Amino acid sequence: MSALTSTPSPAVDLAAIKTRQQAAWSTGNYAVVGTTLQLVGEQLCEALDLRAGSRVLDVAAGNGNATLAAARRWCNVTSTDYVPSLLESGRMRAQAEGLTVHFQEADAENLPFPDASFDAVMSTFGVMFTPNQEKAAGELARMCKSGGRIGVANWTPESFIGQLFKTIGKYVPPAPGVKSPALWGTRARLEELFGDTAREIRTTSREFTFRYLSPAHWIEVFQTYYGPVNKTFGALDAEKQVAFTQDLLTLMEGRNRSGDGTLVLPSEYLEVVIERK
Repeated sequence: MSALTSTPSPAVDLAAIKTRQQAAWSTGNYAVVGTTLQLVGEQLCEALDLRAGSRVLDVAAGNGNATLAAARRWCNVTSTDYVPSLLESGRMRAQAEGLTVHFQEADAENLPFPDASFDAVMSTFGVMFTPNQEKAAGELARMCKSGGRIGVANWTPESFIGQLFKTIGKYVPPAPGVKSPALWGTRARLEELFGDTAREIRTTSREFTFRYLSPAHWIEVFQTYYGPVNKTFGALDAEKQVAFTQDLLTLMEGRNRSGDGTLVLPSEYLEVVIERK
């Protein structure tokens, strides 16, 4: 081989990465954590200015926070996720409230609906975790009618959750070639993903505040129920689990504003409303 011949980079196996991600989000019970984020779904629906009777699609909906918020506003909602147990949790929540919602298992990168099927398309802390960001963004745009709106809520890189995933990466490095989910929380990346299909992109910096009995209680809940944290602990030996726990406590210590031993921890996210061309 000559000195001028370069070795091609191995192709990123996005399908394998997605399979691992699906397994991670199926681990534990994300609904226990997800339900606490209900406020974000309500605020996103208000930012989208949803009208009664609108056709709304919730992508990577988890256990249905934004789904339920839209249904409470008398919208015709379709709720999708690729984790069946989360859809079932959303279905039970909707039933308990007497809300009519269509739930359907679906991949955010390959949605099974015709073009321009919805007046509004949304995702809260969901579609940002897809391995193929361009394809997922393309699907959101494809689903939304001309003149409709796409609404997403994404953790920012410097937020608590953004730094949580950075800390996880120290112990379980992400797959090479896969972009950070937190890039969805930056204006520059949103322009790259939606610039060709958007008439306007509006972003608002907001905070969600995690409230738990203590930092240790947060770790206990997330280790038990939040797939990525659960999987990280499971991949580490005892010594590294201790180090990971200490890193999490340090991360929380600098951000906890309770002053009384409980956890009151804000995490910035970007609320995004995209006007579709």
